[in-house]
Amino acid sequence: MLVQRVVSSVTRQESWTVLGDDDAPVGPIERYLSYLTDIERSPNTVKAYAHDLKDYFGFLAQHGLDWREVRLEDLGEFVAWLRRPPRMRNGGVAVLPSVEAHCTESTVNRKLSALAAFYQHAARHGVDLGELLVTWQPAGRRRGSWKPFLHHVSAGGPVARRTITLKATKRLPRVLTAAEAQSVLDACTRLRDRFLFALLHESGVRIGEALGLRHEDIAPAERELAVVPRLNDNGARTKSRQSRQIPVSAELVRLYADYLHGEYGDLDSDYVFVNLWGRPHGHPLTYAAVYEQVRRIRRTIRVDFDPHWFRHGAATRMLRDGVPIEVVSKLLGHADISTTLDVYGHLTAEDARRVLEDAGWFTGREVTL
Repeated sequence: MLVQRVVSSVTRQESWTVLGDDDAPVGPIERYLSYLTDIERSPNTVKAYAHDLKDYFGFLAQHGLDWREVRLEDLGEFVAWLRRPPRMRNGGVAVLPSVEAHCTESTVNRKLSALAAFYQHAARHGVDLGELLVTWQPAGRRRGSWKPFLHHVSAGGPVARRTITLKATKRLPRVLTAAEAQSVLDACTRLRDRFLFALLHESGVRIGEALGLRHEDIAPAERELAVVPRLNDNGARTKSRQSRQIPVSAELVRLYADYLHGEYGDLDSDYVFVNLWGRPHGHPLTYAAVYEQVRRIRRTIRVDFDPHWFRHGAATRMLRDGVPIEVVSKLLGHADISTTLDVYGHLTAEDARRVLEDAGWFTGREVTL
């Protein structure tokens, strides 16, 4: 099986499909991925689901199983199959406990989530396997004190939970230190690139949101920028479906002005970030061009960073500086505050020490140690 990129000849909208051994789209997968595209899910989301479903249908084909007749035990074997190295998935070689798992717990859980969504869609079209992947349990106490708006309306109702979930170690988001972020900016030889990474560092926007920016989205006098969902010629996308306004500093606005005056000039383009030295000249900057620049800077400063680290860094700084989490969630464009809590609702030892020191925990002791 093969995951294949497709582009609509009418709308130029990008999507993905899965081709079988006969080079034709796999019917049930194609119907689901088309549905995701129709409801305007991100192409990256569709691509991830395509790879997850390719793995699942590859497993089914290897074991002679029909996707409409699988049992819970089959899903358990699928999880074990994912954990094996690809060369050992045919069952002909015994896997020793010392062999490192191919897919992490988080990856397996993500693939199971994709299967749950796939089967929920299939259930609406007559293929219902009951509680194969999702089961309904009585509502219990929520972890933490935060509760969503109108929580009381559904507080006593049943809660959907996945039947199979691996226990995964929660990893803290990767962030750049102040010195590392400064080294990235200083390594930029062009004002365009320095403005791009400065924008990511200060505002916390996603790289796709930055590449889709138009000049009309930046209000220098108000020191604000707007993140607007729209189709872009370079394939850049906003993950959120809602527009949002983000305040920025006067320093960032000045850097934007320097970029326009020093490099952009009288170029006729709506896009803020464009090809100024490469080809095609004047076209909006692509993801590939940005990651090529990232690789160049990595070699220069010896820091293995990713553009998304700037977003994690901005969120972490805001929370450490006391910005309410609901404000941080809104600025990041999260659809639900629980997403912000799940990713950033943590305290490192350094954060805890700072709070304890501010509270005078280490001074003025009544007991001498």
